[in-house]
Amino acid sequence: MSIYLIRHTTPLIERGLCYGQLDIDVTASFKTEAEQIQQVLPAGIEQVYSSPLIRCHKLASYLFPNSTIQLEPDLMELACGEWEGIHWDAIPAEVIDPWMKDFVNVCIPGGESYLQMHSRVTQCFSRIIEGPKPVAIVTHGGVIRSILAHITQTPLADSFGVFKISYGCVMQLEATATGLKFETLHQVTTEKEQHKPSNFKK
Repeated sequence: MSIYLIRHTTPLIERGLCYGQLDIDVTASFKTEAEQIQQVLPAGIEQVYSSPLIRCHKLASYLFPNSTIQLEPDLMELACGEWEGIHWDAIPAEVIDPWMKDFVNVCIPGGESYLQMHSRVTQCFSRIIEGPKPVAIVTHGGVIRSILAHITQTPLADSFGVFKISYGCVMQLEATATGLKFETLHQVTTEKEQHKPSNFKK
């Protein structure tokens, strides 16, 4: 029985601004994007979990109008603390460089590290998959990468390079004899997102 990981549609925010748990709405293309997502999902999904942030909850309500949406705070994006709503390029180098060099373990001021997010996400994911299926999880790019890293044992530091997750992306997870395997059902080519300073070179 399948698990569907669904990323929210295009957020209504200027490119280059840091937004983790900032509760922003989605763009006017929402309905078009949501209909494309709907086309790859099977009928009969009744168990639906969502991040409580509006960009996810709005999509979950649109895709599953007859289901009770179970809101899970642990499915929220990385908490960016003091950086929420600030342009990545405006964060002083001495503040952001330690995090950029080790974002897995270093906490954003007033926020969390990727490892801390990964811990809450995987605990929540484990609870969800113990329940009835098929199940849909409407969430964020970082959360989906965290889950995929968890089921494939991919190092967290590599997860952004290994897993390409566009807005509106849909991943289907299926249980096999060797564990959960994933397949991309929907992926679109969009403008490159910016989630780090523009001059940062790894």
